[in-house]
Amino acid sequence: MNHRSKIIGLFVALAVAVGGIGGTGAKSTYANDKKGNYVAGQLIIQYRDGATDTAKDNSRNKVKATKIEKLRDKANGKGELELVAVGSDVDAAIKELASDPNVEYAEPNWVYTVDATPTDPYFTNGSLWGMKGGFGSNASAAWAAGNVGSDSVYIGIIDEGFQTTHPDLNGNTWTNPYDAVDGRDNDGNGYIDDVNGWDFDGNNNSVYDGGTKGSLDDHGTHVAGTIGGESDGAGVVGVNWNVTMISGKFLGRRGGTTANAVKAVDYFTDLKTRHGLNIVATNNSWGGGGYSQALYDAIARANNANILFVAAAGNSGTNNDTTASYPSNYDLPNVIAVAAIDVNGNLASFSQYGKTTVDLGAPGVGINSSTAFNTYSNYNGTSMATPHVTGAVALYASVKPGASAAAIKSAILSSAVPTTSLSGKTVTGGRLDAFAALSK
Repeated sequence: MNHRSKIIGLFVALAVAVGGIGGTGAKSTYANDKKGNYVAGQLIIQYRDGATDTAKDNSRNKVKATKIEKLRDKANGKGELELVAVGSDVDAAIKELASDPNVEYAEPNWVYTVDATPTDPYFTNGSLWGMKGGFGSNASAAWAAGNVGSDSVYIGIIDEGFQTTHPDLNGNTWTNPYDAVDGRDNDGNGYIDDVNGWDFDGNNNSVYDGGTKGSLDDHGTHVAGTIGGESDGAGVVGVNWNVTMISGKFLGRRGGTTANAVKAVDYFTDLKTRHGLNIVATNNSWGGGGYSQALYDAIARANNANILFVAAAGNSGTNNDTTASYPSNYDLPNVIAVAAIDVNGNLASFSQYGKTTVDLGAPGVGINSSTAFNTYSNYNGTSMATPHVTGAVALYASVKPGASAAAIKSAILSSAVPTTSLSGKTVTGGRLDAFAALSK
């Protein structure tokens, strides 16, 4: 049974461990998802625990593969996870590895894209309906009651990068206390001088390129503004006036890949488990490709670390119950899938939905927020709805420190306001109410 079909409020903090595949062969995890795009000539291979270097060489040789990089060390009863380049067709290579006793699974390196559409080039009128009452998130009622967030709550933004110097974001941007800027990996996480996070697409510490590499990082900056735009008397304001945001940039000009998404998710899990950083959620306003066991496992590791994974339902207007959309469709306790509604409470025409797979709706049409080069823009998308929910998660964590991921998710979903357009279209049949959640 899909976990979202269970009674709201009975969420528990499950320790999800994905075990080995029965028998001796590898599992192909994408046979029914070939509609998605993937990187030509690349595979992600999960080796079994105990696979020797010689065995791995033999597996690669079967498909004329060369190792590109190791994505994860041997851990949790599994061998190494690695990205390889194959000298044969991706489909053929996966079929060849399906009977390899040293390979647990092999899958494509899926390509993901943002779930947003710009409608106006710049924001000028100061309208922030998504923060108000009516069909908005009702964050303004929380502010009126003195609940404006806390710098001790951390949010990971897995997306494009965001403009860390934007006047509405600079005060809420994380500065890494564990890794001084000295050209060394002081915190031992494999990333040198990850000051504000890491650019997994470019493999460097510049999380905001601002057009220097052809990517404006508009989408990531827009998401950040909705979660944590500062209340400074200018521009926009986020659900939280105070919060600490960390960039896990994995989307570039050509989108992002599974390999880099896995690294980004694990980056935040590592920050929390090794340093005790109070990361309560990651925002994931992206989608595409097919099912990935590697990404599922990474999100499960985040679940074990008590980190929520808030994800956009998608912008194709389809039913996720019948046509799965990833990553929002991963059936894990820490996933919250978000649909988009407009200012009148209607399910957006583009928004994907699902009675058992999409949890609730949030403002996602005509959403004004910060964008690159100190600007403001109006966007549509489930990408815009998702950070309203992530913002509400952070706001709840600021009011109730130490709340588990399961408790926060239960509060967000059980306080959803019944909404006609979402009845039978989402698990809750309702929309986000950030203020009401605080009383749960």
